[in-house]
Amino acid sequence: MEIRVNPTRMELNRLRKRLTMAQRGHKLLKDKRDELIRQFLILVRRNKDLREHIEKELSEAFAKFLLARAVMPAVNLEEALMYPTKMLQLEVQRQNIMSVYTPKFDWIEQESGGTGEASIYPYGFLDTSAELDTSIETLSNIFPQLMELAEVEKTVQLMAEEIEKTRRRVNALEYVLIPRLEETIKYITMKLDESERGALTRLMKIKDVVRAKM
Repeated sequence: MEIRVNPTRMELNRLRKRLTMAQRGHKLLKDKRDELIRQFLILVRRNKDLREHIEKELSEAFAKFLLARAVMPAVNLEEALMYPTKMLQLEVQRQNIMSVYTPKFDWIEQESGGTGEASIYPYGFLDTSAELDTSIETLSNIFPQLMELAEVEKTVQLMAEEIEKTRRRVNALEYVLIPRLEETIKYITMKLDESERGALTRLMKIKDVVRAKM
């Protein structure tokens, strides 16, 4: 690699300070990367457990719903589900995980058309089947887990992007900047040593000439 730099003592001191800062930044970034990976793996396992549980619950809920649709007249089923009893107010906040701002979901349930508590069933039980009740109850129970799954999956995505950025910075410092600085410092040190040896040689020759004249 071609090195273009003035081999001076001032430049050498400047590069040594820059190398120290680069090595310190490299260590901090490596620590950050390792901690991000540790938390990322925890979230990935949590994401896997949540998804498997939710998919199982949804499969059972959909199976019950299909049974309800088979035993109920289509008009009754449509009328039973036509009007919701609850409304959802979603609030999205941010939380800081190792300088990664991830979403935090909070929600408030309220009665449709007003405030207060409401039943999860938007119908009476006279013309509906027990399978429909079970299906709606299951969907209502897993809703908080669905929100958590959305939160975890988005967090995993953002952390994966940050890990990749940090990895690139670590590699740039470790394999490009730090070796280049070390090579440049070595080059300047060698040039300064050569200059010192040359100056010492000239001084010794001058002394020899002076002694010869005496």
